[in-house]
Amino acid sequence: MYPKELKYTKTHEWVKNEDGEAVIGITRYAVEKLKDIVFIELPSIGAKVTKDSPFGTIESVKAVFELNSPVSGEVIAVNEAVNTSVDKVVKDPHGDGWIIRVKLKEQSELDNLLSKEEYEKFIQDIPKEG
Repeated sequence: MYPKELKYTKTHEWVKNEDGEAVIGITRYAVEKLKDIVFIELPSIGAKVTKDSPFGTIESVKAVFELNSPVSGEVIAVNEAVNTSVDKVVKDPHGDGWIIRVKLKEQSELDNLLSKEEYEKFIQDIPKEG
């Protein structure tokens, strides 16, 4: 369910390194927990993002949650398709539902993120809601 080529955060974002550019989105686990996603607030192209700091929000019928950047750098692309159809994030969160693309400031920041196996163990250990 979770692609091996991605790195993951404990706040349920993922990142894919593509030649010094980081493609960032949210995980299937986050999509399933949020349930009815209605809106995603995207940053502007050229905006600076900082590792572990918010870059936007995702809104479900019940609440608004911050999107945290797994890396630092400059936003070089936003997925405008998720603005018009949040279904892209719901249907394919690890592919067409990507949210932003960032020019990496420090490649080494990727080293501290979770592997597929580490992330799967992490979410397995999260207490289930009653």
